[in-house]
Amino acid sequence: RISISCLLPASWHFSISPVGCPRIFNTTLRQIVVIGILAAAVSLLYYSLVVIRNKYGRAYRDKRFHRYLARVTDTEATDTNNPNLNYGIVVDCGSSGSRIFVYCWPRHNGNPHDLLDIKQMRDKNRKPVVMKIKPGISEFANSPEKVSDYISPLLSFAAKHVPRAKHKETPLYILCTAGMRILPESQQKAILEDLLTDIPVHFDFLFSDSHAEVISGKQEGVYAWIGINFVLGRFEHTDDEDEAIVEVHVPGSENKEAIFRKRTVGILDMGGVSTQIAYEVPKTVSFASSQQEEVAKNLLAEFNLGCDAHQTEHVYRVYVATFLGFGGNAARQRYEDSLFTSTVLKNRLLGKQTGMTSDSPYLDPCLPLDAQDEIHQNGQIMYLRGTGDFNLCREIIQPFMNKTNETQTSLNGVYQPAVHFQNSEFYGFSEFYYCTEDVLRMGGDYNAAKFTKAAKDYCATKWSVLRERFDRGLYASHADLHRLKYQCFKSAWMYEVFHSGFSFPVSYSSLKTALQVYDKEVQWTLGAILYRTRFLPLRDIQQENFRGSHSHWRSFSFVYNHYLFFVCFLIVLLSILLYLLRLRRIHRRMLRNSSSTSLWIEEGIPPQKISGAL
Repeated sequence: RISISCLLPASWHFSISPVGCPRIFNTTLRQIVVIGILAAAVSLLYYSLVVIRNKYGRAYRDKRFHRYLARVTDTEATDTNNPNLNYGIVVDCGSSGSRIFVYCWPRHNGNPHDLLDIKQMRDKNRKPVVMKIKPGISEFANSPEKVSDYISPLLSFAAKHVPRAKHKETPLYILCTAGMRILPESQQKAILEDLLTDIPVHFDFLFSDSHAEVISGKQEGVYAWIGINFVLGRFEHTDDEDEAIVEVHVPGSENKEAIFRKRTVGILDMGGVSTQIAYEVPKTVSFASSQQEEVAKNLLAEFNLGCDAHQTEHVYRVYVATFLGFGGNAARQRYEDSLFTSTVLKNRLLGKQTGMTSDSPYLDPCLPLDAQDEIHQNGQIMYLRGTGDFNLCREIIQPFMNKTNETQTSLNGVYQPAVHFQNSEFYGFSEFYYCTEDVLRMGGDYNAAKFTKAAKDYCATKWSVLRERFDRGLYASHADLHRLKYQCFKSAWMYEVFHSGFSFPVSYSSLKTALQVYDKEVQWTLGAILYRTRFLPLRDIQQENFRGSHSHWRSFSFVYNHYLFFVCFLIVLLSILLYLLRLRRIHRRMLRNSSSTSLWIEEGIPPQKISGAL
């Protein structure tokens, strides 16, 4: 006999006989019903814990997966009547002009592990709240007193869109980039001083001394990296097994165990003048020499995106390097300067006139077949005619990478920490996208073999055929004749920078070339506002803690709290049923005893003997 017992307000036990199967047929209908109810309850509990959990788990993961996609593709107008919306303003003061961006975000959810849900504000027509003016702010270097008047139209534009009641709590950041960097420090200071003095007089935005500054190229690169990864949702921590993760040694905690979190993406951006690379360095780096370590300090940025300085889950170590002269146009100019100088020197030594007349042009492998071009220098003209040899073009421009024999170096011999090629992902912007898409029509996932073949075929195509295709509209709408003429060179340049300069293997398949992310251009200003407002959630978190509210826990474990309630309900139900069974058995025993006593009395036996006999 197997007995299962439990101590409740009234003790009870449940027994199963070794010959339990035959006894089942002797049980009453009510016992069978009770056993059936118990079996159904256990089955329902199993179904809840296994089947329903899987269902809600998938739904939750799907919701998280599409969360950022829904956010960045949301084109609804911003609800300015919502009192829980906060606003922030960033002015990008570039070399050719200044642009203002207005961002908004709902109240923080109170969970210190989450970042603010920042997105670009949209007006009533669902257009992003952006405005640009010219010229660049650096044009006022000799008249800094006019700067506040110059920037006033931008701030008035933002003031019309941000609700008046929110002005005093809306942070304003004026961040100056390339154009201001080249000015003397005294002129930079004079311009910033005028902004800090006059803006608070005419506008009520939250604007302090640290909100106006000239940022370095390193800062700009970090902000761009933050913006891209934020839009892609790479700062969202998840337990989803389908997400790519990376092992991270958090800076400043070398003695602690490594953590695992979402893999971030690196960015490659090749403009007309410069090329920039930025990516996370998840593990502690080593240096070949003390000089290399000193250089690395200026290229590695360590920062905490979280609102709590003591929390390390949002601490990132990012490598950022900018290479002036390595943009597509600047590289072509360097190449032409070298051609002109070397050709003139050879002509003098050999007594030739190569390239000096249109009848004897210099044969340039980096121009499409039979394409003609001219180089103007020092009042002289050098004539070029393309031969369209992609491989020879790559060979000629390789020395322009300025590579050295030192380990862990890239363009110009600059230090570059190792990239984990098997577990990494990069996005290529600007020229990386134009080179692959505008003419070759293969933007998106980059494949070196396919790109090389397409570039070879393009370079070897006669210029007249390319012009005919252009006239028929077979290329991208914004591709022009300048793009067609220099596509061969820029394709070779992009290829060499990526594979020779940054040392990515030819087999690397995790580069995506793109112009936009989720159909929208991501500006570095998004990363700037995210980084500079990272401490704002502290107020909401403290309020949540004061109320004893755990909103994140409630939202995260809503389903599982129902499981707990359901289990408790079943336990109570089972206890009641078993307790009733216990009472019923006691009642039946009492009935049997009373019936036996009556029988003995009918036989004429005194009650005292009955008990003795029993």
